[in-house]
Amino acid sequence: MTQRPAVLFVCLGNICRSPLAEAAFRKRSAEAGLCVDADSAGTADYHVGSPPDPRSIAEASLHGADISNYAGRQLHMRDFLRFTHILALDHSNLADVQALAPPDATARIGLLMDAVEDGKNAAVADPYHGNQDAFAETWNDVDRAARALVERFMRAVI
Repeated sequence: MTQRPAVLFVCLGNICRSPLAEAAFRKRSAEAGLCVDADSAGTADYHVGSPPDPRSIAEASLHGADISNYAGRQLHMRDFLRFTHILALDHSNLADVQALAPPDATARIGLLMDAVEDGKNAAVADPYHGNQDAFAETWNDVDRAARALVERFMRAVI
């Protein structure tokens, strides 16, 4: 791959799943020595400027990632040109991302769990209405996907 990977992770509000996906991807990329750009966004504007859910912050911290300084933001049209990949965390957000994509979009748009061999067409469950165990399950999913993405970028196959 000649272009530095730039990945945007997208969920609904950008306070639970997508910040965890960003954190897992940053962590796994750093461990592999892969130079990447990463960010996260929401399709809705509910939490623009807000920090991640405290349960997301706690879960990321358990895995050595500090996301307390992250701030929610909404998907922008410029993201379709800025990022090489825009990966949605579920089917509804994938449909929203695809509907918003301008004709000149250069980012590859897809579902995050498609990166995982046994996760094809799977959504990352939204932990918002659950307990801390739901956030641990979300971390496990996004971390598996992050590992797979890093492997693919390292092989320059994605």
